[in-house]
Amino acid sequence: MEALDLLLNRVSVPRLADPAPTAAQLDILFRAALRAPDHGQLRPWRFLTIEGEARERLGEVMAESLLVRQPGATEEALQKARKMPLRAPLLIVVIAQVVPHAKVPDSEQVLAVGCAAHGLLLSAHAQGLGAVWRTGEFSYDDHLAKALGLGDNEQMLGFIYLGTPDAKLRTPPVLDPVDFVSQWTDAH
Repeated sequence: MEALDLLLNRVSVPRLADPAPTAAQLDILFRAALRAPDHGQLRPWRFLTIEGEARERLGEVMAESLLVRQPGATEEALQKARKMPLRAPLLIVVIAQVVPHAKVPDSEQVLAVGCAAHGLLLSAHAQGLGAVWRTGEFSYDDHLAKALGLGDNEQMLGFIYLGTPDAKLRTPPVLDPVDFVSQWTDAH
């Protein structure tokens, strides 16, 4: 795949099926992620892979987390939480490991991890895989973070769901850069 075609046509793929990426494809995904801009070479990223039966266990932990946040959650809401990790054969939890640094603020470290996640998405698209980056309330859930083994200096930035596209990829909308770009001139 040509680099510009990849950059201009990558889309999120929410409908995913088996098979999951192979070990070789995952290796490429993570190598691409590790090329993210990284001021200070802090490597503030960490990733967890979740597949197979571990997805069902993650669903149970998500249901527990929902009950911690909302003790009166309905059985329907709990079932929805349990099924979330089953929407793809493989999930990658994207984690920012922020370390105190005199020249690299926390926000830059989190942005670097966001760039690493984007590298995963681009690499998935380049390999013909389907991927979608999901956030939502579970990405910011302390109970779930603790269950996944995150440290005090870590935060989840979301879940990348990976698999084989289960439908034709949509065509991304054509956006005009003029709607988002302006030129600054001296304010004086």
